[in-house]
Formats: sequence, structure tokens, C-alpha cells
Amino acid sequence: MAVKIEVVYEGELHCSAVHGPSGDRLATDAPADNQGKGERFSPTDLVAVALGTCILTTMGIAARRRGLDLKGARAEVHKEMSSVPRRRIGKLAARIELPAHLDERARRILEVAAEACPVTASLAPDTEVALSFEYV
Repeated sequence: MAVKIEVVYEGELHCSAVHGPSGDRLATDAPADNQGKGERFSPTDLVAVALGTCILTTMGIAARRRGLDLKGARAEVHKEMSSVPRRRIGKLAARIELPAHLDERARRILEVAAEACPVTASLAPDTEVALSFEYV
């Protein structure tokens, strides 16, 4: 399945994008440390957003199949840029908070699902992805 996303450069390092199927919109700006104003998500910030939402969505699918309730689960993603060999995302560290009532079997199933998220599989091999799980 292909999804059409239209992107327009607005000037001043700002872009806007439209998700074809839904019409939902988002906007980006270059980060403050790379000539932008940091007024919006940067393109690399969206990769961190993609990782966090992909992990929670993938876990949600696994939970739904097993009748588990993950409502309120959270992901906090920290993005670290690298300049070697060129400017790129060097590391994405995600802390995932899940309900404490989940038993060991459910926890293992969900952690395996998180580690198999398609965004992680799509990143460059030299982009470090570190996941940690907390049950609160």
C-alpha cells in the first residue's frame, strides 16, 4: 500500500505536508542549531515522533490481539544528532511507560513487539536505538 504525502517548501526553511488519505497537515522548520528558528518540529524530530508512535502502535496491535489494555501508555524519545561522518541522527533513546498490572508474559510480548517496530527496521544501521521499559 502506498500513501501519498505532498510537501511544499514555504521559504525561510519552513515546509508543510499534507497526508493524502486524511488531509491531515503538519509543518516543519529547520532546528535552531542548523540555521532554523526551531519554531516547529524539524524533519529529524519527526523521525523521533515516528519511532515513539510506531512503538506504541505496534505494542497496541499486540495488546489488542491478546485483550490487553494499554490505554495511557507513554513513550518519551530523546534524539541525539551526530556530525560524523555527516549531520544525521546518531541515537534515539525511547523510554516506554506501560501499566504496572501487566504480568511477565504480557510484558515480554509487548517488549518484543516494540523492538520489531517498522520504523526501527527502517533506520540506518549506524543509528543507535535504545529502548527502556518502565511499568508504572
